[in-house]
Amino acid sequence: MSVTLALLAAFFAALTGILAKIGMENVNSNLATAIRTIVVLIMAFLIVLITDQLDSITEISMKALIFILLSGFATGVSWLFFFRALSMGDASKVIPIDKSSVVLTIILSVLILGEKAVPNIMVGGALIAIGTFVLIGKNEEKKGFTGSHTYILYAILGAVFAALTAILAKIGIEDVDSNVATFLRTIVIMVFSWIIVFFQGTQKNMKTISTKGYLFLVLSGMATGFSWLCYFGALAIGKVSVVAPIDKSSVVITMILSFVILKEKVTKQKVIGGIVITIGTVFLIL
Repeated sequence: MSVTLALLAAFFAALTGILAKIGMENVNSNLATAIRTIVVLIMAFLIVLITDQLDSITEISMKALIFILLSGFATGVSWLFFFRALSMGDASKVIPIDKSSVVLTIILSVLILGEKAVPNIMVGGALIAIGTFVLIGKNEEKKGFTGSHTYILYAILGAVFAALTAILAKIGIEDVDSNVATFLRTIVIMVFSWIIVFFQGTQKNMKTISTKGYLFLVLSGMATGFSWLCYFGALAIGKVSVVAPIDKSSVVITMILSFVILKEKVTKQKVIGGIVITIGTVFLIL
């Protein structure tokens, strides 16, 4: 069941990046993140109501609550970096870099959670890291993180906080309904996102967002909501070192969709990097 849920999470995660890329056209990335979060929160709350788990919130221990909230904060920071990178660079490059957080997640799951460092997981993690470096590109790596290539740095920072999210969430959702945990995390993310928006004063730009922009941001938020519900459901019953890699396999679907829907340029570098990451993901699932 954990594998099935993780695969569903990967599918919806792939849709998230593509829909967000379309919806974020001419929209501040932080404002877009905040708008999407409202949709995710509504979805998470409805699921909690449907599953009749609302009353269980009062039974959550202080330790679990702290780690769930910390996980939400880490996700909020990760989103800000990720969607900033997505607004600046190609989805076919930004999303694979973000998904490389699985390497750090594996390392942290072994060091902090005490999960076994089995050979296939180590090999898979190494291949994903190599594939990510191929995607970044040798020439861009030499140019550093200046000018038009700053998005690489944002994507990497997004990946670091995404890795922390999984570890903190795994600790926090012990003996806690995964849907309730998702709902609580989303509250933190929404508050964090809107604080950033009001601090920057970008809420005034909401009037300038087109109907198409709102539509795709809402659809992106819905895709994120479904992805999270599946992912944290899988995380609650499975191992982080197995669930996280399967979820990150969405990178392959995302790259294909970015070529087909967003008409991004297909290069040898992207194809090779995508293949290496795919092989690495297969090793992790074995």
